[in-house]
Amino acid sequence: MSPALAISPSGRFHLDLLSTVHAAVAPAVLTRIRHAFERNALGGLLHLGASELAIALPPSLAFGRELAHLFMTRLCAVPDLARQWESLALPAPQAELAQLLAGLPPMVGAEYLDMARLETLWADLLLEARAQIAQDDGDVQAWLAHKHPSWNLLGRVCFHLAENKANPEAPFAFLATYGATVSQQAKVQHVPLGRALQEYAGSENRDALLRLLMQVHKASEKCPWLAALVASGAIFHARAWSPQDAHQFLQNIPLFEASGIVVRIPDWWKPGQPSRPQVQVNIGQRAAGLGLDALLDFDIAFSLGDEVLTEAEWAELMAAGSGLVRLKGRWVEVDQAQLDTVLAHWNMVQRRAGEGISFLEGMRLLAGVSVDAKGAPALAAASSDWSRVVAGDWLKAVLHDLRNPAHGDDAVLPGPELKAQLRPYQQDGVRWLHLLNCLGLGGCLADDMGLGKTVQVLALLLIAKRGADPGPHLLVLPASLIGNWQAEMARFAPGLSMLVAHPSAMPTRRLAALPAAHFGQVDVVLTTYGTLMRVPALRETHWSIVVLDEAQAIKNPGAQQTRSVKSLHSRVRFALTGTPVENSLGDLWSLFDFICPGLLGSAKAFAGFVKRLEQGDGAAYAPLRKLVQPYILRRLKSDKRIIGDLPDKTEIKAYCALSRLQVSLYQAAVQALQQQLASLDGIARRGAVLAFLMRFKQICNHPAQWSGDGQYAPEDSGKFARLRELAEEIAARQEKVLVFTQFQEMTAPLHDFLQTVFKRPGLVLHGGTAIRARKGLVEQFQDESGPPFFVLSIKAGGTGLNLTAAAHVIHFDRWWNPAVENQASDRAYRIGQKKNVLVHKFICRGTVEEKIDALIEAKQNLSNDMLEGGAEASLTEMSNDELIRMVSLDINSASIE
Repeated sequence: MSPALAISPSGRFHLDLLSTVHAAVAPAVLTRIRHAFERNALGGLLHLGASELAIALPPSLAFGRELAHLFMTRLCAVPDLARQWESLALPAPQAELAQLLAGLPPMVGAEYLDMARLETLWADLLLEARAQIAQDDGDVQAWLAHKHPSWNLLGRVCFHLAENKANPEAPFAFLATYGATVSQQAKVQHVPLGRALQEYAGSENRDALLRLLMQVHKASEKCPWLAALVASGAIFHARAWSPQDAHQFLQNIPLFEASGIVVRIPDWWKPGQPSRPQVQVNIGQRAAGLGLDALLDFDIAFSLGDEVLTEAEWAELMAAGSGLVRLKGRWVEVDQAQLDTVLAHWNMVQRRAGEGISFLEGMRLLAGVSVDAKGAPALAAASSDWSRVVAGDWLKAVLHDLRNPAHGDDAVLPGPELKAQLRPYQQDGVRWLHLLNCLGLGGCLADDMGLGKTVQVLALLLIAKRGADPGPHLLVLPASLIGNWQAEMARFAPGLSMLVAHPSAMPTRRLAALPAAHFGQVDVVLTTYGTLMRVPALRETHWSIVVLDEAQAIKNPGAQQTRSVKSLHSRVRFALTGTPVENSLGDLWSLFDFICPGLLGSAKAFAGFVKRLEQGDGAAYAPLRKLVQPYILRRLKSDKRIIGDLPDKTEIKAYCALSRLQVSLYQAAVQALQQQLASLDGIARRGAVLAFLMRFKQICNHPAQWSGDGQYAPEDSGKFARLRELAEEIAARQEKVLVFTQFQEMTAPLHDFLQTVFKRPGLVLHGGTAIRARKGLVEQFQDESGPPFFVLSIKAGGTGLNLTAAAHVIHFDRWWNPAVENQASDRAYRIGQKKNVLVHKFICRGTVEEKIDALIEAKQNLSNDMLEGGAEASLTEMSNDELIRMVSLDINSASIE
């Protein structure tokens, strides 16, 4: 087992010791890596890139090493680094960083890394390198030697290859030099390597000469033609070379650089990406049909870069033979054997395609991913360099619109039937969903929590009703979210007719007996994952759009719940999740097996694909991301383009159901209150009412709080179920949360429960916490690597604390005084807060909590004055009948079953 590299919400790398991966890494290597990161995260990255070379590492650590190695390579290429390291400016290499970002492997926090953060990290690495060099008393060579013997500075041999256009027979020239001196312009001056024999003449300079030539000797041990140059002494003189000689040299560049030799070559040769003619495959110039069953046309041509070659040019190229060939005024690399192989491969694919290839196969070919053994045989890595697949006009336009929803047609947006003002990014989301729906394709809306996934889906359903897609549509969600969707639909899309297919809305026996035709009488059917397994009619109905909320519920492909969902009949499928879906390849396959079945191949074939990736074939991460990217729309609260458009604080009502035990205890408490009210009045009556209101609150929190038996089983409380759902998403986002309760006795059970979700202990503050300890608790929580959650009693922690590290506030139980709740929420939302704050207010459906919330909201709508004394005082003045109606249980909407 090996720790993994992770990225924090601020875009900084850190070693995640809790998230381990299977990797065959020597214990001594892991110990060195851990120690390096314990001292400093940036230092840990530099250690990976400068010291842990030629060692197999798991993908996340290998990515960090590649990034830091690029930095070290650029740093050591700076002329006269030993003199100018204190004031050195080292610009970030945009192209190389973009290429690294495209191949980012799945890792915790991958969604936080973008070019801006990579550039910041590059600058931070430079600061860290300066600090480390300073600790070595400014001795750059000593610092480099401490990192790894291969990092050299002056005295490095350099191989130069240049064009010699004056000699058609030998159009290239070769010269070996070494970095001898530093000019007044702070540039390393190279002199011919032969000069070293003269300057280092004499026994006193023998060691210096041997160190210089060791680089050449090391390379010649693996390169026979270089060994021949060294043996003959020709390495010390300029050489005129043929195209074949030059091509031989260019192919050995990685070997030279690994030996410590600097290589200078013409700018038309890009190591790893040389200019080559390619077999060009054009897919999707036009399409027949829509959806996953659409057929795309398939055509083969020849190209050089972005330029299409004629048949005559291709024939001329093939007649010239392999090696470096001059074509259209430039040198290109030709390998006839490889070109013949790829041409035969694509001719075979074209013959098999017949009238066209499937949309899914076309997307896989375009991305360069072959994951299904039933599809076309994959090209070998070497052969694939000699061909490329490009999108034709129709497919290119579709992909452009999917990747750029902001440029879509505003006419498709819902009109006044949507009772909400969509923000610009939400309009983009609606356009994206609508385009996928029109194309008959599925997708995953993976926006951060609080960015309005629900309202975007409701807008889509309204557009569908307005057009030629009336439904019925199915929404599948956790039971705890039924109330949220009902409330949002009634508020934002009252024009949609709705049926709740769940025991909370109709008797179980009647629900099980509903015919499939019944669902066609409404626009939208809401059901739960559990109900879907128990009601066959839901699985027999042919739906137009199926939407899964909290779609991480189907991440386990073998679970019965997942199989039930995937057995649904539908035209289009969408998934909603705020949990990063690109950070786990297993979860990714199960999700796409629902929204785009077949895109990632079979489970067995994809497992083999993942195994190859984990064994170090990291180059395939970029094609995989390219393949799935059009079907995932993800916006983050941390994105300045998004956060700048949001209010600073968003309040969300989190509706919770009751467990069977809570329902039983609550009903018994209502009956007991009714009996007591008949015989009490005055102060005694007010005291009894307040006592029972406290009992109702305790039962809604957890039965164990009222009974006092200390058995806080999570399954006995609907609030604990909702808390788990929220906490899992917050933990996946590496964000922090404040959890407020008015009961001191609830702080410990909440902490113990949240610790099982976050896999780390949090903090607790209540009236019994010593005053002198509070400052330390705040400092721990404010630290980026500190505890992820803080449970506070609202009296002790609701004022006076600065807890801006939190992006979420949860009111586990309600104080029923908005002013008090707002003060508590403002522990996170205050000066210094740079994140959007989401406030989640827990409300048990069908209970006094829901009714008092409605009462408070109604009073706030009439006036900005707060309820003086809280809602409890107002309830004591109600008549007996009014009070019983207020606290009575709506059993249908309250039950979690």
